[in-house]
Amino acid sequence: MRKVRVAIAQINTIVGAFEKNIDKILEYAHKANKLKPDIIVFPELAVCGFPPDDLLLQPGFLKKAGNVIDKIVRETSQINSIIIVGFPEYDEETYNSAAIIFRGRVWDIYRKIYFPDYGIFNERKYFTPGKNITLYETPDFRFCVGICEDIRHPQDSVAGEAFSEKCKLVLNINGSPYHIGKPKLRETMISIWASHNAKAVAYVNSIGGQDELVFDGQSFAVDAEGNIICRGKAFSEELILLDFELDDLPHRRLHDHQYREPDMNPVKIPYIWKQNKPEIKTIIHKPPERLEEIWNALVLGLGDYLRKNGFESAVLGLSGGIDSALVATIATDAIGADNVNGIFMPTKFSSSQSYNDAKKLAEILGINFSVIEIEELYKNYLEILAPHFKGSEFDVTEENIQARIRGNIIMAFSNKFGCLPLATGNKSETSVGYATLYGDMAGGFAVLADVPKTMVWELAGYRNEAAGKELIPENIINKPPSAELRKDQLDTDSLPPYEVLDRILDYYIEENMSVDEIATETGFDRELIAKVVRMVARSEFKRRQAPPGIKITAYAFGIDRKIPITSG
Repeated sequence: MRKVRVAIAQINTIVGAFEKNIDKILEYAHKANKLKPDIIVFPELAVCGFPPDDLLLQPGFLKKAGNVIDKIVRETSQINSIIIVGFPEYDEETYNSAAIIFRGRVWDIYRKIYFPDYGIFNERKYFTPGKNITLYETPDFRFCVGICEDIRHPQDSVAGEAFSEKCKLVLNINGSPYHIGKPKLRETMISIWASHNAKAVAYVNSIGGQDELVFDGQSFAVDAEGNIICRGKAFSEELILLDFELDDLPHRRLHDHQYREPDMNPVKIPYIWKQNKPEIKTIIHKPPERLEEIWNALVLGLGDYLRKNGFESAVLGLSGGIDSALVATIATDAIGADNVNGIFMPTKFSSSQSYNDAKKLAEILGINFSVIEIEELYKNYLEILAPHFKGSEFDVTEENIQARIRGNIIMAFSNKFGCLPLATGNKSETSVGYATLYGDMAGGFAVLADVPKTMVWELAGYRNEAAGKELIPENIINKPPSAELRKDQLDTDSLPPYEVLDRILDYYIEENMSVDEIATETGFDRELIAKVVRMVARSEFKRRQAPPGIKITAYAFGIDRKIPITSG
């Protein structure tokens, strides 16, 4: 029995960095060639990076993509493998395409047919759908190609009437961003489809951080029974080799009364079968556990944002609280302790314990630690404003002045030393506006923007457990959260307990439930739920001004959830 060897290049690309991307594509193609694969396959839009968004509206961008394909064709002309690579194609219209390359020639171009229109996706704005499904035929095997969403549709696409019984192997290329639980959903969907249609499938995904998105890789393959036969690493580049045994695949689809044999004129590729292939080891990497997966997503998302945007270091305010402690720890894992700068900025409301906790955290992590007293600055503000605020009581105005002084100092360090300022607020606070514009919201990147407060505690516990020691001091984890902007302040003075708040927010934001539905589901007081919903609505204007942050849930603010600021 002849086996079809496929090399999956799970790579990390950069949007618009054509030269870097082509170097990586060629590197992986030549690396794979040593193991004599029949097919080498790269992710969706690998040539230009994913997602390019409005760069696709620039003619020069599309021209560069075409030139890159020409270079790949030239540079791989001596490789005896069929190479499949995703790119944006311009031919009077713009298409999300895959070039089928062999021995110095593009033998065909497959154009994506179905576009997602949910969550982050807006491909209909940029791409024209393709129309034709193609069977690719060599003297020894046949295969079909699909791009991402194509395999999700039951008819008229790569997932339905696309395949005659002559095709037994499907190569599906993707740029599928991560959110919690999504890797398992992908595998389940593809396994069911493969089993139903009696096709072997290689599902190729990219990895890396791109602005708010993180791509987790975890490319995989299934046999015609829907069994996982290989799985790539999570959040890591990898060249994955596997051999498909196609001769014994079952023939079930013709017995489906809804199926009709499509009229497919195959593209014939004069592939020369490779003899004496070296032995390979195909690995099914174990998927990471939930908290490990989230942690790795945050580390890669932050690290790639820094690297791809030219930052070598980061700066943040260390308050002695759990949020800043977690961000400092993620940053340390992402870029190394020497490149992380924490600043403690106390006023008279800051406790000595907060200083001790911040200092201890910095010492354990090994990050740079500075103390900048801001009490005198704060007093100066109050003195300047006193004539204008005469007769008014101390309130959130005076509280926020402290946060804004701190934000100003963080931005000064960023300007002076070229480090990325990290905002430390979490999703729970951002949801209800428990954050200060131009204060603790100031920053270039918000690491915890999509991480609820209760998950912050979970992640802190996970990281300590994974380290086998106390990285984040237990006192930081266990003490009641406080902004320390007034005497004896606690978060629960303004908010419900976070375990209550996060359940309400989850049902309202993630599940789109009404107040009454949440009350029925949780048993919480209806007025409390209504108050939280009002806080979410009133805070939309703040979220519009927040820095970008890493998407880890199915429904993130900004990139997913788009609500008018002005709304009755």
